[in-house]
Amino acid sequence: MITGRRPKARLGSLLAALAITGGALLSGLPAHADEPSAGSAGKEAPRVDLVLDVSGSMRATDIQGKSRIAVAQQSLNEVIDALPAETEFGIRTLGANYPGDDKAQGCQDTKQLFPVGKTNKTEAKTAVATLRPTGWTPIGLALRGAAQDLGKGETTRRVVLITDGEDSCAPPDPCDVARELAAQGIHLVVDTLGLAHDDKTRQQLLCIANATGGTYTDVRTQEQLTDKVKQLVDRSNDTYTVTPVKTAGTDKCENAPVLTPGVYSDREKFSEHRVYRVPVKAGQELRASVSVGLDRAVARDYGVLLQATGTTGQELVRGTDAGSGRTDVISTGLRWSPADSKGYASATPSASASGKPETTVCLVVSNSLAAQAGVQAEPGLPLELTIDLTAASPAPDGPAMGLGRGWILLLVLTLAGLLTGLVFGWIARWRIAVWREN
Repeated sequence: MITGRRPKARLGSLLAALAITGGALLSGLPAHADEPSAGSAGKEAPRVDLVLDVSGSMRATDIQGKSRIAVAQQSLNEVIDALPAETEFGIRTLGANYPGDDKAQGCQDTKQLFPVGKTNKTEAKTAVATLRPTGWTPIGLALRGAAQDLGKGETTRRVVLITDGEDSCAPPDPCDVARELAAQGIHLVVDTLGLAHDDKTRQQLLCIANATGGTYTDVRTQEQLTDKVKQLVDRSNDTYTVTPVKTAGTDKCENAPVLTPGVYSDREKFSEHRVYRVPVKAGQELRASVSVGLDRAVARDYGVLLQATGTTGQELVRGTDAGSGRTDVISTGLRWSPADSKGYASATPSASASGKPETTVCLVVSNSLAAQAGVQAEPGLPLELTIDLTAASPAPDGPAMGLGRGWILLLVLTLAGLLTGLVFGWIARWRIAVWREN
């Protein structure tokens, strides 16, 4: 049997090598994830402050048989272990320290458990382990404290609020506090995660998130809580190096804003389409991607589409689902160059300042999103558009490359099949010979 396994292992190695080689061939896009952005020099580090509800109701044991506080503590341990080195992270509690019945005093109970900064993971996890459900739920006051913890800066900072109930201490009303923070223009986003599922709590957490452009998640399991907090921390880490330039797409190409390579932010209404213009010179390739943040509850079966068209409306190419892996974002991307147009864009070229011909491409972002009942439609959903222009390269699914790779793949698979047949035939003959001898 050992003799029979070796050819299989060799065949597996051959096919694995083929898969790796094929993946490299099919990937027409160079990876830029680790390259510093042009706008990253001198930028502040990503900053996240997690606000944890430690009020008495967190004793309830209704999440997979565990108490809400135990689930939150375990999730936080995993989040802390996975923190990126560059992220400045802190923890603020509410309802963790005052055990008495004096509401006036209990509603002042919010405290910075671990300061925002470079994280000593052992100290942070030890601090979390000491928490016991205690008092009241002053969410509004805690949000103000978190904004002070994070300070001011040029790039977006995040507050991640984990709670199992609505504020029991208003005023200040946490929705009013969220609007107050948003009105200050301090680049603060509040994401809310609810461990309880009553309508009042859900509506309050949605209101907080909507006011600041954040997201709301109805948490049902420990794994969901862990994954969501990690996503939010990663999202802060992904976007802090570049502050997107605000723009406003239009409904028609002729009056759409002209965009150059960079990162742009906009807001798009439910079931709307927004158009932007990008000049593309001969020999260049346009690469564009768009992400739409689901910062409020939306109906199921949604999608986002990115199209490149000529100024006459002729579609040049449409994007495929890029799949960000985050439950609060949907994204898609495309690539196109004048060489791919087969004359479709020939009616829209012009001359650039350098004398090289260029084509005006209209980027159209549309969505099939719809708000759930009772959810505000205004303002539109946050949209982030990334545009890059590079030297043109053959499309990964172009006819010549696709046919060439197809013949190579067919030849390799044929040889692999022949080799497999020979190996199994040899093994069968060997087993028959051994059987006859015995």
